[in-house]
Amino acid sequence: METNGSNSNSNENQPSDASNIDRREKLTEKEVFINHAEVAWQERRREWVGDQSQKSQRAPREPIMSWTTTYEDLLLSTEPFQEPIPLAEMVDFLVNIWQEEGLYD
Repeated sequence: METNGSNSNSNENQPSDASNIDRREKLTEKEVFINHAEVAWQERRREWVGDQSQKSQRAPREPIMSWTTTYEDLLLSTEPFQEPIPLAEMVDFLVNIWQEEGLYD
C-alpha cells in the first residue's frame, strides 16, 4: 500500500492534461514566431530583383551587341563597350556561338 500512496502523491504533483493544453494555448497566443532569416532573405531578394511592378512597364531594349558580332570580334577588340552588356544577352550570344561550333547541345 505504500507504493499506492507514493503513486498518488506523484500524480498530485503533475498538472493535468487540460491545464497543460491551457498553458500551451496561452504561450502561443503571447509568443509569435518571427523567422528573422526569412525576413532578411526577402529583403535581400527585393534589393537584388528590384520592384517587379516596374519591370513589366519597361519597353524591351535593343541589343547592345550587333547580330553580326562574332566571337573573334569580341576577343580581338581592346576597346570597351559603350555600355554594359546585360548578362542574358551575353549568355544568348555565347550559346549561339557554341551551338554553331558544335560545343553546346
